[in-house]
Amino acid sequence: MAAAKATRTLVCIILLVAAVMMMAVPGEAATCSPTQLSPCAPAIIGNAAPTAACCGRVKAHPASCLCKYKKDPNLKRYVNSPNGKKLFAACKVRLPSC
Repeated sequence: MAAAKATRTLVCIILLVAAVMMMAVPGEAATCSPTQLSPCAPAIIGNAAPTAACCGRVKAHPASCLCKYKKDPNLKRYVNSPNGKKLFAACKVRLPSC
């Protein structure tokens, strides 16, 4: 049972990374890449507490990028999810209103 849950979680993370990779824009890769938030995947997908690395990445990520993610059909479900909102609250990062 635990192995099946771990497999599902891994598949979700892989799908998230794949979705993120598909939306990467070459000119904005250095400043607005959702893959920079990969340390936050367990908190968003698996309901784990965000790590210090995750919070550091979220705090360093430009608000304009978060707005893009909120509007992107592939990513908005993660940003706007209950776990996403918990992550921003736990990291003391205000989610921008876009």
